Amino acid sequence: MADLSAFPITHKWPPQQPELLQLYSLPTPNGVKVSIMLEETGLAYEPHLVRFDTNDQMSAEFLSLNPNNKIPAILDPNGPGGKPLPLFESGAILVYLADKTGQLMPSDPAARYETLQWVMFQMGGIGPMFGQLGFFNKFAGKDYEDKRPRDRYVAESRRLLGVLNQRLAGRQWLMGDDYSIADIAIFPWVNNLIGFYEAGDLVGIEDFQEVKRVLAAFLARPAVVRGLGIPKRV
Repeated sequence: MADLSAFPITHKWPPQQPELLQLYSLPTPNGVKVSIMLEETGLAYEPHLVRFDTNDQMSAEFLSLNPNNKIPAILDPNGPGGKPLPLFESGAILVYLADKTGQLMPSDPAARYETLQWVMFQMGGIGPMFGQLGFFNKFAGKDYEDKRPRDRYVAESRRLLGVLNQRLAGRQWLMGDDYSIADIAIFPWVNNLIGFYEAGDLVGIEDFQEVKRVLAAFLARPAVVRGLGIPKRV
Protein backbone atom coordinates (compact mmCIF):
# COMPACT_ATOMS: atom_id res chain seq x y z
CA MET A 1 0.00 0.00 0.00
CA ALA A 2 1.27 3.45 -0.90
CA ASP A 3 2.53 5.64 1.94
CA LEU A 4 1.43 9.23 1.39
CA SER A 5 2.00 10.40 4.97
CA ALA A 6 4.89 12.63 3.90
CA PHE A 7 2.39 14.89 2.15
CA PRO A 8 0.69 17.25 4.66
CA ILE A 9 -2.49 17.41 2.56
CA THR A 10 -3.23 13.81 3.53
CA HIS A 11 -3.41 14.85 7.19
CA LYS A 12 -6.42 17.08 6.50
CA TRP A 13 -7.97 14.75 3.92
CA PRO A 14 -6.90 11.22 4.99
CA PRO A 15 -7.06 8.83 2.05
CA GLN A 16 -9.25 5.79 2.47
CA GLN A 17 -7.52 4.16 -0.50
CA PRO A 18 -3.99 5.58 -0.62
CA GLU A 19 -3.09 3.38 -3.58
CA LEU A 20 -5.48 5.44 -5.73
CA LEU A 21 -4.96 8.85 -7.28
CA GLN A 22 -6.19 11.49 -4.82
CA LEU A 23 -8.28 14.36 -6.21
CA TYR A 24 -8.76 17.59 -4.25
CA SER A 25 -11.45 19.62 -5.91
CA LEU A 26 -14.85 21.27 -6.04
CA PRO A 27 -17.44 20.98 -8.85
CA THR A 28 -16.59 24.28 -10.56
CA PRO A 29 -15.67 24.61 -14.27
CA ASN A 30 -11.98 24.10 -13.52
CA GLY A 31 -12.62 21.38 -10.98
CA VAL A 32 -14.88 19.24 -13.12
CA LYS A 33 -12.36 19.19 -15.97
CA VAL A 34 -10.34 16.71 -13.95
CA SER A 35 -13.24 14.66 -12.56
CA ILE A 36 -14.66 14.35 -16.08
CA MET A 37 -11.24 13.32 -17.39
CA LEU A 38 -10.92 10.69 -14.68
CA GLU A 39 -14.41 9.38 -15.40
CA GLU A 40 -13.74 9.28 -19.15
CA THR A 41 -10.48 7.36 -18.77
CA GLY A 42 -11.69 4.97 -16.10
CA LEU A 43 -8.65 5.66 -13.93
CA ALA A 44 -9.45 4.81 -10.31
CA TYR A 45 -9.33 7.77 -7.93
CA GLU A 46 -10.51 9.04 -4.58
CA PRO A 47 -12.15 12.50 -4.53
CA HIS A 48 -11.90 14.97 -1.65
CA LEU A 49 -14.10 18.06 -1.39
CA VAL A 50 -12.22 21.33 -0.87
CA ARG A 51 -14.79 23.65 0.66
CA PHE A 52 -14.41 27.33 -0.13
CA ASP A 53 -17.07 28.32 2.42
CA THR A 54 -14.70 27.16 5.17
CA ASN A 55 -11.56 28.38 3.36
CA ASP A 56 -10.14 24.88 2.93
CA GLN A 57 -8.14 26.21 -0.01
CA MET A 58 -6.25 28.54 2.34
CA SER A 59 -5.30 25.85 4.83
CA ALA A 60 -1.63 25.02 5.32
CA GLU A 61 -2.31 21.46 4.22
CA PHE A 62 -3.82 22.48 0.89
CA LEU A 63 -1.18 25.15 0.28
CA SER A 64 1.49 22.51 0.75
CA LEU A 65 0.19 20.90 -2.44
CA ASN A 66 -0.91 24.01 -4.31
CA PRO A 67 0.70 27.28 -3.17
CA ASN A 68 -1.65 29.09 -5.57
CA ASN A 69 -4.63 28.03 -3.37
CA LYS A 70 -6.82 27.01 -6.33
CA ILE A 71 -8.59 23.78 -7.16
CA PRO A 72 -8.17 21.22 -8.60
CA ALA A 73 -5.03 19.46 -7.44
CA ILE A 74 -4.04 15.82 -7.43
CA LEU A 75 -1.65 13.51 -5.64
CA ASP A 76 -0.86 10.44 -7.72
CA PRO A 77 0.83 7.72 -5.65
CA ASN A 78 1.87 6.04 -8.90
CA GLY A 79 3.56 8.91 -10.67
CA PRO A 80 6.55 8.81 -13.03
CA GLY A 81 9.17 6.33 -11.91
CA GLY A 82 6.70 4.84 -9.46
CA LYS A 83 7.03 7.84 -7.14
CA PRO A 84 4.14 9.97 -5.82
CA LEU A 85 3.45 13.06 -7.93
CA PRO A 86 1.66 16.13 -6.57
CA LEU A 87 0.28 18.37 -9.31
CA PHE A 88 -1.87 21.47 -9.63
CA GLU A 89 -3.29 23.54 -12.52
CA SER A 90 -6.17 21.88 -14.34
CA GLY A 91 -4.57 22.12 -17.79
CA ALA A 92 -1.38 20.48 -16.58
CA ILE A 93 -3.39 17.75 -14.88
CA LEU A 94 -5.36 17.05 -18.08
CA VAL A 95 -2.13 16.64 -20.05
CA TYR A 96 -0.63 14.44 -17.35
CA LEU A 97 -3.68 12.16 -17.20
CA ALA A 98 -3.82 11.92 -20.99
CA ASP A 99 -0.18 10.85 -21.08
CA LYS A 100 -0.59 8.49 -18.13
CA THR A 101 -3.57 6.66 -19.64
CA GLY A 102 -2.78 7.04 -23.33
CA GLN A 103 -6.28 8.43 -23.85
CA LEU A 104 -7.90 11.60 -25.19
CA MET A 105 -4.72 12.99 -26.70
CA PRO A 106 -3.64 12.35 -30.32
CA SER A 107 -0.50 10.27 -30.72
CA ASP A 108 0.54 12.17 -33.83
CA PRO A 109 2.92 14.95 -32.70
CA ALA A 110 1.37 17.68 -34.86
CA ALA A 111 -2.16 16.82 -33.71
CA ARG A 112 -0.95 16.70 -30.10
CA TYR A 113 0.34 20.26 -30.29
CA GLU A 114 -2.85 21.37 -32.03
CA THR A 115 -4.85 19.88 -29.16
CA LEU A 116 -2.63 21.63 -26.63
CA GLN A 117 -3.18 24.98 -28.32
CA TRP A 118 -6.93 24.67 -27.70
CA VAL A 119 -6.32 23.73 -24.08
CA MET A 120 -4.20 26.89 -23.78
CA PHE A 121 -6.96 28.85 -25.53
CA GLN A 122 -9.25 27.87 -22.68
CA MET A 123 -6.70 28.53 -19.97
CA GLY A 124 -5.66 31.94 -21.25
CA GLY A 125 -8.93 33.19 -22.71
CA ILE A 126 -12.18 31.39 -22.07
CA GLY A 127 -11.63 30.69 -18.37
CA PRO A 128 -10.52 34.16 -17.29
CA MET A 129 -13.00 36.04 -19.49
CA PHE A 130 -16.05 33.91 -18.72
CA GLY A 131 -15.16 34.05 -15.04
CA GLN A 132 -15.01 37.84 -15.04
CA LEU A 133 -18.28 38.04 -16.92
CA GLY A 134 -19.83 35.77 -14.29
CA PHE A 135 -18.70 38.15 -11.56
CA PHE A 136 -20.16 41.21 -13.26
CA ASN A 137 -23.39 39.49 -14.26
CA LYS A 138 -24.29 37.30 -11.29
CA PHE A 139 -22.23 38.26 -8.25
CA ALA A 140 -21.21 41.53 -6.63
CA GLY A 141 -20.44 43.20 -9.93
CA LYS A 142 -24.08 43.18 -10.97
CA ASP A 143 -24.73 46.05 -8.57
CA TYR A 144 -22.15 48.34 -10.19
CA GLU A 145 -23.81 51.30 -11.86
CA ASP A 146 -21.01 51.57 -14.39
CA LYS A 147 -21.65 48.75 -16.87
CA ARG A 148 -18.51 49.33 -18.91
CA PRO A 149 -16.51 46.58 -17.14
CA ARG A 150 -19.34 44.09 -17.68
CA ASP A 151 -19.74 45.09 -21.30
CA ARG A 152 -16.01 44.71 -21.89
CA TYR A 153 -16.18 41.09 -20.78
CA VAL A 154 -19.38 40.50 -22.74
CA ALA A 155 -17.66 41.70 -25.92
CA GLU A 156 -14.56 39.56 -25.30
CA SER A 157 -16.65 36.51 -24.41
CA ARG A 158 -18.60 36.90 -27.64
CA ARG A 159 -15.36 37.15 -29.57
CA LEU A 160 -14.06 33.94 -27.98
CA LEU A 161 -17.34 32.16 -28.68
CA GLY A 162 -17.02 33.27 -32.29
CA VAL A 163 -13.55 31.75 -32.52
CA LEU A 164 -14.88 28.52 -31.04
CA ASN A 165 -17.94 28.53 -33.28
CA GLN A 166 -15.81 28.90 -36.41
CA ARG A 167 -13.49 26.10 -35.31
CA LEU A 168 -16.39 23.70 -34.71
CA ALA A 169 -18.09 24.27 -38.07
CA GLY A 170 -17.96 20.96 -39.92
CA ARG A 171 -16.34 19.17 -36.97
CA GLN A 172 -17.82 16.80 -34.44
CA TRP A 173 -15.38 17.94 -31.76
CA LEU A 174 -12.61 20.51 -31.55
CA MET A 175 -10.11 18.07 -33.06
CA GLY A 176 -12.52 16.63 -35.60
CA ASP A 177 -13.96 13.15 -35.10
CA ASP A 178 -12.01 12.49 -31.93
CA TYR A 179 -13.07 13.76 -28.52
CA SER A 180 -10.07 15.06 -26.56
CA ILE A 181 -8.84 16.99 -23.57
CA ALA A 182 -9.48 20.17 -25.56
CA ASP A 183 -13.23 19.51 -25.34
CA ILE A 184 -12.94 18.59 -21.65
CA ALA A 185 -11.12 21.86 -20.98
CA ILE A 186 -13.52 24.15 -22.84
CA PHE A 187 -17.07 22.91 -22.52
CA PRO A 188 -17.45 22.98 -18.72
CA TRP A 189 -16.83 26.72 -19.04
CA VAL A 190 -19.36 27.16 -21.83
CA ASN A 191 -21.88 25.20 -19.78
CA ASN A 192 -21.21 27.39 -16.75
CA LEU A 193 -21.49 30.60 -18.76
CA ILE A 194 -25.02 29.93 -19.91
CA GLY A 195 -26.08 27.89 -16.87
CA PHE A 196 -24.71 28.93 -13.49
CA TYR A 197 -23.63 32.41 -14.63
CA GLU A 198 -26.98 32.96 -16.41
CA ALA A 199 -25.25 34.90 -19.17
CA GLY A 200 -26.59 33.10 -22.24
CA ASP A 201 -28.84 35.94 -23.34
CA LEU A 202 -26.20 38.52 -22.46
CA VAL A 203 -23.64 36.99 -24.83
CA GLY A 204 -26.26 36.06 -27.45
CA ILE A 205 -25.58 32.34 -27.29
CA GLU A 206 -28.14 31.71 -30.03
CA ASP A 207 -25.67 33.30 -32.44
CA PHE A 208 -23.29 30.40 -31.84
CA GLN A 209 -25.14 27.32 -33.03
CA GLU A 210 -22.04 25.18 -33.54
CA VAL A 211 -21.04 25.80 -29.92
CA LYS A 212 -24.53 24.87 -28.76
CA ARG A 213 -24.50 21.69 -30.84
CA VAL A 214 -21.23 20.44 -29.42
CA LEU A 215 -22.12 21.50 -25.89
CA ALA A 216 -25.25 19.34 -26.11
CA ALA A 217 -23.17 16.38 -27.29
CA PHE A 218 -20.70 16.97 -24.46
CA LEU A 219 -23.41 17.09 -21.80
CA ALA A 220 -24.93 13.85 -23.14
CA ARG A 221 -21.79 11.85 -22.38
CA PRO A 222 -22.29 9.61 -19.30
CA ALA A 223 -18.80 10.39 -17.96
CA VAL A 224 -19.55 14.11 -18.19
CA VAL A 225 -22.83 13.68 -16.33
CA ARG A 226 -21.00 11.87 -13.54
CA GLY A 227 -18.00 14.18 -13.48
CA LEU A 228 -20.06 17.35 -13.19
CA GLY A 229 -21.10 16.30 -9.70
CA ILE A 230 -17.70 15.19 -8.35
CA PRO A 231 -16.71 15.80 -5.62
CA LYS A 232 -20.22 15.87 -4.24
CA ARG A 233 -21.06 19.05 -2.37
CA VAL A 234 -22.14 18.61 1.25
